[in-house]
Amino acid sequence: MGSCRGQQQQHRHNEANCVLVQGAIIVGAGPSGLATSACLKQQGVPSLVLERSVCIASLWQHRTYDRLKLHLPKQFCQLPLLGFPQNFPKYPTKHQFISYMESYASHFSIQPRFNQSVTSAEFDHVMGSWRVKTQDSQYISRWLIVATGENAEPVIPDIPGIDAFKGPVLHTNLYKSGSEFRNQRVLVIGCGNSGMEVCLDLCRYNAIPHMVVRNTVHVLPREMFGFSTFRIAMALLKWFPLKLVDKLLLLVSNFTLGNTDQIGLRRPKTGPIELKNVTGKTPVLDVGALAQIKTGKIKGCEFFTEDGTPKTPFPNGWKAEKGLYTVGFTRRGLLGTAYDAVKIATDIGEQWRTI
Repeated sequence: MGSCRGQQQQHRHNEANCVLVQGAIIVGAGPSGLATSACLKQQGVPSLVLERSVCIASLWQHRTYDRLKLHLPKQFCQLPLLGFPQNFPKYPTKHQFISYMESYASHFSIQPRFNQSVTSAEFDHVMGSWRVKTQDSQYISRWLIVATGENAEPVIPDIPGIDAFKGPVLHTNLYKSGSEFRNQRVLVIGCGNSGMEVCLDLCRYNAIPHMVVRNTVHVLPREMFGFSTFRIAMALLKWFPLKLVDKLLLLVSNFTLGNTDQIGLRRPKTGPIELKNVTGKTPVLDVGALAQIKTGKIKGCEFFTEDGTPKTPFPNGWKAEKGLYTVGFTRRGLLGTAYDAVKIATDIGEQWRTI
């Protein structure tokens, strides 16, 4: 990095703190940003990571509930170039994952600039570079990588009449433990993995959760025959067509979990893996909530019709134009993040070596 005061004067910019970044600018110090920075380093490309918070993996540290664990085995969630410690369990906890992120940043000497909230990013056609502004600085680089992730901002629906409700209203990013709702009736909106786990956690504190399900959903057991369902699916896809794999998964799921339609969780007509590939909608991996629904401890509410959601193109969504990249928006979790990070680093590395 170096001063870009000369360029600043040439282009009539008056910012007091202007930094010329020799490598790439990465916005976000979560798993996506750290993975991309590490992969760039392997390619010999330096990078500067800008993070609006005061720590790495801020969403994991400040916006996740206490009992959160990875839903997939650790080998499917590790970032490129450095795996999880061998003594970590099959499904690492929230705190273990944060520890892994911190070790990852230390191992690759990634030192983000914290408290840098990006306010704008513009491509300077004269310089052929990106001008990234924060609240107190301006950074200039040929490459800009957006690694803020899919969950950087909570999505809160506009619910008519919610202002008249006298009880607490929380997004899951603020939910920590069911102990705050002991012996209370709680309405949980959403039947994804987070909604299911929140309901399960509420049950452990004798709360009475009611869950609203907007549309159809695939619920699969987290493990089949002692192996991760995801691992089995990935292995089968190497040998069999996708539709056949989906049929096998649903056959075993119906045998182990029963017919979920009977408890108000209707399955989509499209199979779970095909639906994931086409729309990005992840199947729910059951860790105990289904049993509570069957016993009536978690009560289901009325289904609503499905509305469209934006599709993130895969596998080529990581690269845009003019040196702009995105990482962590594939709707494929940490596995998609790792894929994006490697692709971006390789692409920038090839350009770096030709300059």
